[in-house]
Amino acid sequence: MDPIYLDSHATTPVDPRVLQAMLPFFTEQFGNASSRNHPFGWNAGKAVEQAREGVASLIGARFRDVVFTSGATESNNLAIKGVAASAPPGRRHLVTICTEHRAVLDPCRALERSGFRVTYVAVDREGLVDLDRLRDAIADDTLLVSAMSANNEIGVMHPLSDMASLAHDRGALFHCDAVQSAGLGPIDVRKTGIDLLSLSAHKIYGPKGVGALYVAKRDPAIHLEPLVDGGGHERGYRSGTLNVPGIVGVGRAAELCREAVDEPLRLRALRERLWSALSKSVDGIHLNGPVDPRLANNLNVRVDAVHGESLLKAIAADLAVSSGAACATASAEPSHVLRAIGLSDEQARASIRFGLGRFSTEREIDTAATIVGDAVCHLRRRC
Repeated sequence: MDPIYLDSHATTPVDPRVLQAMLPFFTEQFGNASSRNHPFGWNAGKAVEQAREGVASLIGARFRDVVFTSGATESNNLAIKGVAASAPPGRRHLVTICTEHRAVLDPCRALERSGFRVTYVAVDREGLVDLDRLRDAIADDTLLVSAMSANNEIGVMHPLSDMASLAHDRGALFHCDAVQSAGLGPIDVRKTGIDLLSLSAHKIYGPKGVGALYVAKRDPAIHLEPLVDGGGHERGYRSGTLNVPGIVGVGRAAELCREAVDEPLRLRALRERLWSALSKSVDGIHLNGPVDPRLANNLNVRVDAVHGESLLKAIAADLAVSSGAACATASAEPSHVLRAIGLSDEQARASIRFGLGRFSTEREIDTAATIVGDAVCHLRRRC
């Protein structure tokens, strides 16, 4: 039996329809999108703009406000550091949430080392942000508020419109890391009031190594200092020869997500099926994070008297899940997200995360529950 893949928060497989869209741009249509003197360049440029439309449509944006990057980490860094580099003297404060991804927390800490103040707002035991606490954290000198749309470990979803309004009330910009929620629910950057939004292709069944940053058109304009200079590509925000096959891939992936309007309902049903089966077969299993609001494809659980790493090793040959964020797997430290919601180090280390995906089936879900139940039983007998 092939291993069952339930780690879609870490990455997703490239959808075959995305791959088919990309393939011609490795061979027949290999032109540089910036070459304007022949059909090879024209065709590549046209494909890039079509992809820009696809990404923009997914998030309710104007196509010209989408900037292509190498992925969400770069998008987050460009949004946070780019805004900070252009900050007026009276705006040297940033606000973010303590459970953010490292691609947000680490740029904020880098800015602290260069003289900025950063406030890390705490969450409750379900990972939710108290809006009064967030309001109190935002000051007259706040430049930017950054909050993810949905947490990559426990799936909790944040009230983005309310957060954006609180930021704007004090004259601050609002940035959203929407990597985990893109394609799993409606996003409308203009209705929500989002000024900057980060996306990654490989979390929406596109290729790795490409992403996007939405930069709202505002008056006064948002000033972003580029991280990379050299040619003025992407409106000057991100110089370098465009990754045309990858950009075509993220554009097609975004289109497919927009078309799959019933996907969240299907994934939620599968998740509830998995949780029900695990609850019946595993004594002492607990849900980490809220029942609702939660990403449709997310389930994060902890098991009494079982070490999470031991459980992962026991099931690794048959079932791909994880203990937390893929970016932090080299660290021996327990998850900062799980500790932030009040779990002890022991409880955090006893937790595993399931990320269901587009190609997950009921049969796989039932088999996964059996695999986990059998492994827990074996580990407890051995202990």
